[in-house]
Amino acid sequence: MSVNKVILVGNVGRDPEVRYLDKDVAVANFPLATSESYTAKNGEKVTSTEWHNIVIWRGLAKVVEQYVKKGDRLYIEGRIRTRSWEDKEGNKRYTTEIYGDNMEMLGGPRNQQGGNDNQNQSSSAQNDKGNSVNEPDFSPNEEDDLPF
Repeated sequence: MSVNKVILVGNVGRDPEVRYLDKDVAVANFPLATSESYTAKNGEKVTSTEWHNIVIWRGLAKVVEQYVKKGDRLYIEGRIRTRSWEDKEGNKRYTTEIYGDNMEMLGGPRNQQGGNDNQNQSSSAQNDKGNSVNEPDFSPNEEDDLPF
């Protein structure tokens, strides 16, 4: 048995690039920065940032196209993929990407002025055959029978 699972929480480094392939299949690409901070032995605070290449497919890519912008904070769940190719000079090149299966926008959707409100927007891609977008229902339930 083996597991290929990645969970990242970070900030989008630039506006996503979204392309459409055959049969209206969307693919979104963008960098995601994750940072960690620690205090060195000399008392200096050190921050280390790692950049991840994120790839999102199909319906979830369309959500990215519509809602995700540079600077947004995202939760990404997915798997690591490494691919290789030959460049124009014949050199073998490699890249490692995170294929996102689930995404959650942290801090809420943007309002028309580009700011954030306090709601969260959730989106999920269940598998490669079909994607679903789940948005939480924040409407009050009038028939709430909870004792508190």
